[in-house]
Amino acid sequence: MARQPSALRVLGALAVALLAAALVFLQQLDASINERSAAPGGTRIVVPAGASLRSVLADLSRVHAVRRPRLVEWYLRLHGVSLRAQAGTYELAEGVTAQKILEQLNSGQVLLSQLTIVEGWTFAQMRAALNASPDLAHDWQHLDAAALMRALGQAGTPAEGRFFPDTYRFAAGTSDRHIYELALQRMSERLRQEWDARAPGVSVTSADAALILASIVEKETGREDERAQVAAVFSNRLRLGMRLQSDPTVIYGLGARYDGNLRRRDLEADGPYNSYTRTGLPPTPIALPGGASIHAVLHPAASKALYFVATGLGDGSHHFSATYAEHVAALREFLKRTGAVPDAAITGGRQ
Repeated sequence: MARQPSALRVLGALAVALLAAALVFLQQLDASINERSAAPGGTRIVVPAGASLRSVLADLSRVHAVRRPRLVEWYLRLHGVSLRAQAGTYELAEGVTAQKILEQLNSGQVLLSQLTIVEGWTFAQMRAALNASPDLAHDWQHLDAAALMRALGQAGTPAEGRFFPDTYRFAAGTSDRHIYELALQRMSERLRQEWDARAPGVSVTSADAALILASIVEKETGREDERAQVAAVFSNRLRLGMRLQSDPTVIYGLGARYDGNLRRRDLEADGPYNSYTRTGLPPTPIALPGGASIHAVLHPAASKALYFVATGLGDGSHHFSATYAEHVAALREFLKRTGAVPDAAITGGRQ
């Protein structure tokens, strides 16, 4: 009978010790979640899609943002807190607590990457830029242009010209599909808006035709103040049944064969994109036109000009002429100013 009180005392002491240990453990858990980061301000971590709580805490520990990752994990599990971090790159502030870091991850405050699709690029150039982006998931890289358009619900529609040139921001790890979808949507919306608001009597008869002509205007001039004038020249030629005689259409048709020099034989070789040998518009756009070029085509300048030629002043400007005689005089002035000897026709386009 003498041993019973001793056993009870041992069990009681053990219980007290366990309780004390539990309290210490809980205090350590609370301390771990409130410990401040030792990582320098601006430290970045990348959270991949489907990352586990443990792997994210390990990454935070590696950059010294979380000091005791296992204790933080225990704290979160005991409190029923799960990690819902959006995939992407996160930039951490200096001296914040583990609690604040996890709140940042769960609220999806990702650092956005960006990619600029340039006005006047071809679709091939756009694809190359997307494929080269280290921040995109390249889910559609293996698709050819026709398959890509089918995947976008645009089967049979040429890809050229259908994507709006702009700067797109996205979280690292975003699928390239998202950029294609967004750029296609923006171009469709912009083209529809511009077509609905077109000026009376424009020479193009459909929104698709406007897109093709806008791509030519985009390639013919980079000057904002000339787009409506260039559009007027081509609109007047279409209305009169004249050939557009645009060098960029020929260059597009040459593709990889174009070596930087446009020769007379190139202008004389017939093909669907040779606007020196064929009347009307080419079968597809030749580039990605920006909103300003689309607007110019559907709101051309009030002009009777049928020709234009570079001034040779070095500022990208052109001289616009209503008569062939005036155009020839402007061409001679260009040759005199630059000393150039063109191996090309002189009845339209840039020279």
